[in-house]
Formats: sequence, structure tokens, C-alpha cells
Amino acid sequence: MGLPNRLGAAEAARRIARGELTSVALVTACLERIAAREGEVQAWASLDPERALAQARACDRDVARSALHGVPVGIKDVIDAAGLPTECNSPIYRGYRPRSDAACVAQLRRAGCVVLGKTTTAEFANTHPPATRNPHHPGHTPGGSSSGSAAAVADHMVPLALGTQTGGSIIRPASYCGVMGFKPTLHSISRAGLKPVAESLDTIGLFARHAEDIALALHILSGRELAEFSARDARKPRVGLFRTPRWREADAAAQAAVEGAAASLAQCGAQVRAFEAPASYAALDEAQVRIMNYEAARALAWEHADHAGELSDSLRRRLEEGWALSREAYDAARQAACVGRRDMAEHMREFDFLVTPAAAGEAPATLRSTGTSEFNRIWTLLGVPCITLPGGAGPSGLPLGVQLAGRRNEDMQLLGWADRAFSSP
Repeated sequence: MGLPNRLGAAEAARRIARGELTSVALVTACLERIAAREGEVQAWASLDPERALAQARACDRDVARSALHGVPVGIKDVIDAAGLPTECNSPIYRGYRPRSDAACVAQLRRAGCVVLGKTTTAEFANTHPPATRNPHHPGHTPGGSSSGSAAAVADHMVPLALGTQTGGSIIRPASYCGVMGFKPTLHSISRAGLKPVAESLDTIGLFARHAEDIALALHILSGRELAEFSARDARKPRVGLFRTPRWREADAAAQAAVEGAAASLAQCGAQVRAFEAPASYAALDEAQVRIMNYEAARALAWEHADHAGELSDSLRRRLEEGWALSREAYDAARQAACVGRRDMAEHMREFDFLVTPAAAGEAPATLRSTGTSEFNRIWTLLGVPCITLPGGAGPSGLPLGVQLAGRRNEDMQLLGWADRAFSSP
């Protein structure tokens, strides 16, 4: 059978349901992998092995509650999980333990999933990195801010993990680590119990190694109807190749990965043509930055006022920029976002999804930065579903990702296209 921790979430749950595997054996294999690799990867903010094994034993005694029953999940450490610290990678919250689960964690527990532990995050899900390293090369960043979730899934420490995205915090680290990362349509998953960064942008999403795993988790967390992964839609997708105005900021390998994905789709019969964005698209990048900074300043007002000396320099600068923005500038950015959402939705009526860069290239050779979100932040502002798919390797042999962007509220359709059009890693 191979090592249980290398199974995808859906396959592991099927084996548990058939009696070929136990949740205890799966959780034990994950904990053994963590013990072997955590010293190098540093993907976990907190672990309680005994608590996780107790949950697994309870799952093995219980009837199956969902298609992910008995599967362990990692939780990004800006999301509350009862019994475990929520420290947000900040000394301000060191040792803080919430009494309750975030809504998404409670839903996973109700579905019979095991909360394995808390994965590392950049400080308050912004840019100051944790100690986490890329599992493919310890001198390279795993990306962020969902650093630990991406690294843990990539290193087979856990088959499924929660992350968040306000700029590019799911799509980019998934690309750097060579896994699937899914940012659903805005508001698909309840954010109750999440430490907010920007209330109109924050999106809870998922990391996994297979599209089916993400779809099953999204069904549990959002109630969206499942895609049918055993069937094959005879209709060929209408695909837009979107190089974006920032195309030259992607390196040659990233450009080749996107164009190669589009060419492969065309060879399989997809209708592929260039996507031309509306004129309003040009204002969206600046709008996202302004909205994020303005809202982050207010979301972290207490921390900035009472604990400014315990914030990183980069976060303190962002908050000061947010406080310097006028309400008029913020409202103008929100209006630009509204126009952009309307215009992009109209332009995407002729496409099932777009193929576009997930990042500018492979993971940079640094641990002082998590990379930039230039190919992600507009999609977060638009609120559309996006997925990173592994797209080969860069010049240093590290993973490259390709991003698919779908239409708002067509999350399961996008996951279905991703599963049908691309082989799982």
C-alpha cells in the first residue's frame, strides 16, 4: 500500500471506509513524517500528538460522517482551533489559546476530520515570514503567508490544510511548493474565528495534492454541490490564455509553463484563445493594495496602538500607510473594484476559465521574503475562484505552478475542469 501519509485525502478516506486503513494509522504516519522532517522544514506552529491521536481513535470508533472521515488536516495559525494556540506568528499573542473553534474548523470536526495541528503563517498573514523552509530546497522560501500549510502538504506531512488569501497567500505558496492551492469565491467559507487582515478580501481556502481532495473539503465547508470526478464531460472547455499586463515580470520558465499548459489544452481539443482584459482592469492592482492597507490598519488597530514595538518593520509600515489613506481614497478604490468585477464578469462570459501565471517563477532563494503577489492580488480583489496546478520545474529544479481563474461562484466547475484537464501530481 505504501506509506499512508503519501495518500491523498479522498483516497485515504476511502481506504478507511473500506477497513483497509485506520485513522490512527494515518495520523501516526503523518506524525512520524513530521518528526523526521520538521527540523528542516519547520512547517508547524503547534502540535499536540496525543490530542490528534485521541481524535483519530474516536473517528475509528464512529460511523463515517463524510467522505473525508478520519483524515487529518492542518490549520493555518490565524484560524482558531480549540485546545491549540493561535499566535499569528506574533509575540503579542504568544501562548494565547482560544476557547472555541473557528467555524471552518468546527465544520471539519463535525465531518469526522482530525485537527492535526496549526501550520505556520507570516506575521498576521502579512509579509514578515516564519522560519518555514521550502521542502524541495531549504534555502528557498515556501511562499506565504500560508507558508506552513503549503510546505506541510508538499512534504507529505498532512494530506489537506487550510490557508487564507488576502493578496496571494494560497496561490503563490502552492506554486512554490508544487501542490494544489485553491482560493474559492469570496465568502464561500465562513470566516468566523479567523484573525482578519482585510475584511473585504480575506478568503479561507485549501491546500492538497489532488483536485478531488479540495472539492470534498469545499463541499463540507461551503455546501457547494460536488463536482463529479468519476465522469468526463464531453464538452471541451473554452480557455482564455491571459498573459496579463505584468507578463514581462514572469521569468521565461513561468511564461513557458503557462503557454505550455494552454498548448496542451488545445491539443486535447479545448478552444484556446487570448483573453483581453477590459480597460478597468488597469486600476485593480492599486485598488487591491489600497483596500488591503486601509482595512489592515483598522483590523490591527489595537496591536498597532498598544504593541507597535512588537510588530515587524514591514507590517508597521503597511499599517502606517493604511492610516495615511483617506476615506475618499479607500472609497474610490472600492468603486474601482466594483467596476472591475462587473467588467471582468462580462468579459469572462465567453470562457470557462483563464490560464495565467501563479507566480513570477520558482521560489526565490531567500528566507527573508515570501515572494510577491503581483500575479494573485487582482484575482483576490475580483473574488473569483482560482487554483494553482503544478506546472513543471524552474531552472533550479524547484516547482512551477500555473493558475486557473474561474467565474464567480463556479468553484466546483473550476475544480472539475482542473481535474479533467490536468493530471494530478
